[in-house]
Amino acid sequence: MRNISVCNRRYLLRLVAVAAAGSGLLYSKSDSNARATVSLKVLVPQRESLWLPRQITQDAFPRPSFLSSDPWQLGLLPLFSSRIGSVPSSDSDIKKEASEAVRDDPKPCCNCLGRDTIANAAARTGPAVVNLSVPQGFYGLSTGKSIGSGTIIDKDGTILTCAHVVVDFQGMRGLSKGKIDVTLQDGRTFEGTVVNADLPSDIAIVKIHSKTPLPTAKLGSSRELRPGDWVVAMGCPLSLQNTVTAGIVSCVDRKSSDLGLGGMQREYLQTDCAINGGNSGGPLVNIDGEVVGVNIMKVLAADGLGFAVPIDSVSKIIEHFKKSGRVVRPWLGLKMVDLNDMIISQLKQRDATFPNVNKGILVPMVTPGSPADRAGFHPGDIVIELDGKPVASIKEIIEIMGDRVGVPLKVLVKRGNDSLVTLTVIPEDSNPDM
Repeated sequence: MRNISVCNRRYLLRLVAVAAAGSGLLYSKSDSNARATVSLKVLVPQRESLWLPRQITQDAFPRPSFLSSDPWQLGLLPLFSSRIGSVPSSDSDIKKEASEAVRDDPKPCCNCLGRDTIANAAARTGPAVVNLSVPQGFYGLSTGKSIGSGTIIDKDGTILTCAHVVVDFQGMRGLSKGKIDVTLQDGRTFEGTVVNADLPSDIAIVKIHSKTPLPTAKLGSSRELRPGDWVVAMGCPLSLQNTVTAGIVSCVDRKSSDLGLGGMQREYLQTDCAINGGNSGGPLVNIDGEVVGVNIMKVLAADGLGFAVPIDSVSKIIEHFKKSGRVVRPWLGLKMVDLNDMIISQLKQRDATFPNVNKGILVPMVTPGSPADRAGFHPGDIVIELDGKPVASIKEIIEIMGDRVGVPLKVLVKRGNDSLVTLTVIPEDSNPDM
């Protein structure tokens, strides 16, 4: 083994000094054959890199045993580094690197909340969030304007919003004549037209036309949301444009009956994002900047209780709009309740003849003269299969029926004392006059 030159010994001494400054211990020893052995123990990880000069080549400086791994190169050798880069050529370069290290924000892990997570989500969707202004009045007299929010979801100018923002519910918005004032975040204004609206779901579509490109938001999936997930509510509360609030998902399947709302059973996303008048119709966004819901209302008597229509349900409504111009809903005439272990246990305690089931949908009431009544449904029936498919929730029944109006469906129900009955029901259109 070739002896180490005086020059190389100087670099070893420099290495000793730097290692000592980093709370480490380095010592060397030589045997009778003048072979140098270097040992290094580091007590605290070094935050900067140690470089050996390029002039030291492998011929001049034999590779020590602790650097025997192939990836290590002697020309530029970072022994201990939190960040690998080129050798600073001057003090200004060193200061620049230090400054960049301070500004660097490590990309957060999947589903982690980083410093810029909320800001990035808002930046992706924000340009597509619009302010909607609808003139109000009666007998030709103006009483002001209704303010709401919306989201551009297509480059052709399709805006997703709430029906109650743009539709005349009690005949009090006759002045608008279907025309909506639309203002984008960049200040551009347009005249929009209501092209579709569904009152039961409170979802509507407004259209604008632009000769220049329009920003759009990406629709995500609400099916993957879980309680505790971060979300962002965007819109124009109290006419204040470009407003962003953040919170978490509290519940992913809050029933409309839980909120005291009549009509057909619906499910909402519950969040604790701050939602106020004017937020209606604005998007609820996940941390990836995807729209996962449409903000629809808040509970006036409590803080932190906001609700949104899940985007998966909205997407189906949009498909109905494109196919039929309206939402086609099959009607059976049944009031239904999802069964769970607790409810089943209570019902069995009350009545020994209650069917032996572990899941299904209880029918507590049948509307007289309805398709279900004509099919032979009885109060107390438990639906366990629809169209040959096992069902355990009202949501599954709605998904199976789809828009199949007038199409016979086989239903398997269980009654007292475990008797099984197969019924054939023909759904009717819930809104035949629309």
